[in-house]
Amino acid sequence: MDLSKPTEKQKLVKSLNAFDLFLLGVGAIIGSGIFVLTGVAAAREAGPALSISFVFAGIVCLFTAFSYAEFASVIHSAGSAYTYAYKMIGRFAGWITGWCLILAYLLTGAVVSIGWSAYMVDLLHALGIPFSSKFAHAPSEGGVMNVPAMGIVFLMSLLLSKGAKESAWFNHFIVGLKLLVILLFIFIASRHIDPSNWTPFMPFGWKGVMGGAAFIFFAYLGFDAVSTTAEEAKNPGKDLPLGIIGSLVFCTFLYILVGLMLTGVVSYRMLDVKDPVAFALIQVGEHLAASIVSIGALGGITSALLVNMYGQSRIFFAMSRDRFLPSFLEKLHPKFNTPYRIILGSGFIMALLSGFTPIQTVAELTNVGALTAFIMVSVSVLVMRKKYPELVAPFRAPGMPWTGILSIVSCFFLIAHLNKIVLMAFVGWLFIGFVMYLFYWENPLDKRKRGLRL
Repeated sequence: MDLSKPTEKQKLVKSLNAFDLFLLGVGAIIGSGIFVLTGVAAAREAGPALSISFVFAGIVCLFTAFSYAEFASVIHSAGSAYTYAYKMIGRFAGWITGWCLILAYLLTGAVVSIGWSAYMVDLLHALGIPFSSKFAHAPSEGGVMNVPAMGIVFLMSLLLSKGAKESAWFNHFIVGLKLLVILLFIFIASRHIDPSNWTPFMPFGWKGVMGGAAFIFFAYLGFDAVSTTAEEAKNPGKDLPLGIIGSLVFCTFLYILVGLMLTGVVSYRMLDVKDPVAFALIQVGEHLAASIVSIGALGGITSALLVNMYGQSRIFFAMSRDRFLPSFLEKLHPKFNTPYRIILGSGFIMALLSGFTPIQTVAELTNVGALTAFIMVSVSVLVMRKKYPELVAPFRAPGMPWTGILSIVSCFFLIAHLNKIVLMAFVGWLFIGFVMYLFYWENPLDKRKRGLRL
């Protein structure tokens, strides 16, 4: 069986090299996680031990990244975890994985755009430009709608509709900007470290460290987006593993450094704010640097949103080709050769979520959806090893089957540390997906209506 090529008629253009893929991963991973969630995780969960939370979450992701990299080197189709589960385990596993990714990507995009809106409004106020709070908050927060959040989603949708290479060049610029800003923060913060802020180092114990890892897992979801580029990678067998694992290791190192600097500059008790990096610099009198960091944060969050929406559109594209989503969505733009209907349609839904939903109601749901998808990927690679023992993969995950087993166990472990109400809501989401599969996707009478290729 040849797993390396998509069999569908609609195919995407190969335009991305290893450097593009690495920066796509960095662009997705370094965003709201480092500029927004680090402060909340330190204040409410881990304290100064936030750096250990990043280490643990990074290790969990690395186990899963090995499975992703092996799949990406042999299955060169858009769709990421959805495609892997579908090809290895079957339609139901593929649908449930895709259903989890729909939840994770749409909500991640909403959370990121809401964070972008907060930074943008603060910047406008700092420049003396008035902006009504009614149009920067959801109705449940006392506003009318979050206009900046909706606006950035629509803007990124239009950019993505023009093509992967154009989006990649924009991402290169933004990634370079935010890396400079992060290095600036590390350099300046290192001059204001007060070791007493690291005492006690683990105020909430190991339970807090694990809770922090579960909470900031959101920060690592970007490497999944790299695997969705399989059809657009010039040399997927070699470049995708480099992009996936390279971006994950690089970003984990930066997260650890930022976590140490952040909690060393100010007490973790003060970091329950939406702009912790800039806030910490202001507390030590570095106002100019704080302003520069705020501008860089806007760029960083923008690139994270861009890559999130990019990965989401490719997963939806693959699901549409398999008739899990309406078939008209798979049509490519006649000039740009992009799945523009999916990009604009999902962008519209994401804009509604970001405009009318408060950030706290959606943030943790992204984690449980992504962790479930990661579990399915690790199970799928074990199935592939058993099902196709003769398959020669350009990249083989080391330490199998133990690497896959550790990935599954550690993902379940993080899920167990999430909010119980969030877990109940996720169970409800899975039940809706199961009902849809049982009464629609597997109903023989509906196959003609769905246009399934039998």
